[in-house]
Amino acid sequence: MLLLVSPAKDLDLTPSVTPLAVTQPALLAEATALAAICKTLTPADLSSLMHISDKLAGLNAARFAEWQPPFTPDNAKAALFMFNGDVYQGLDAATLSKDDLSFAQQQLRILSGLYGVLRPLDLMQAYRLEMGTSLANPAGKDLYAYWKSRLTAHLNSELAALNTDTVLNLASQEYFKAVDTKALRARVISPEFKDLKNGQYKIISFYAKKARGLMARYVIQQRLTALEGIQGFNLAGYYYSAEHSCPDKPVFLRDLPQ
Repeated sequence: MLLLVSPAKDLDLTPSVTPLAVTQPALLAEATALAAICKTLTPADLSSLMHISDKLAGLNAARFAEWQPPFTPDNAKAALFMFNGDVYQGLDAATLSKDDLSFAQQQLRILSGLYGVLRPLDLMQAYRLEMGTSLANPAGKDLYAYWKSRLTAHLNSELAALNTDTVLNLASQEYFKAVDTKALRARVISPEFKDLKNGQYKIISFYAKKARGLMARYVIQQRLTALEGIQGFNLAGYYYSAEHSCPDKPVFLRDLPQ
């Protein structure tokens, strides 16, 4: 079972020592070509393109200007420890054991607008480039055009290496749209997480994002390689609801007052 998650806008840039050997992104050549395009953009261009403030645009223009392989522990950081959003709060990489991280390196992949896909221990340099960005490139008008065939082919090779035909999709719609599901040689399972609010179960974005990270953590720590095992997911008060679920969309509910 191959797990997919989204990256995060929030980054933790503090230096850290990774318990296991770090690795290089598999699609670094493709990322380098994208970064070269981004290096030509002014802060004003980035502000307009990404709909971000002038301050953030200036920061990210500087990041692209400095972005340069080769990546080393001195100029880059392992992806799982750099991303710092809601999903990663649930995943809580700092508390995973060496064996957990080794399993995650095999089974978990992080989709990325710049890097395409990252393993947990792949070194990365700071960036902001969301998958939904309409960045013109030689493949088309946006990042979906750039990544779709490349990313899908790579994921198919990952699935073959793992000898699995199941993807546990814990990524957002924005990022999973970069995968050509018709060409992907796998069954895709996309869990939903709902919280009880005003007498109804609803997807609440903040909690759902954190729950995706919690489920990734659960799969890693339980060493799950088969789909059936995810029904036991019970972190933070969530539980599997057969009544609300469909075969490819298992639903997990939480009744705790928020």
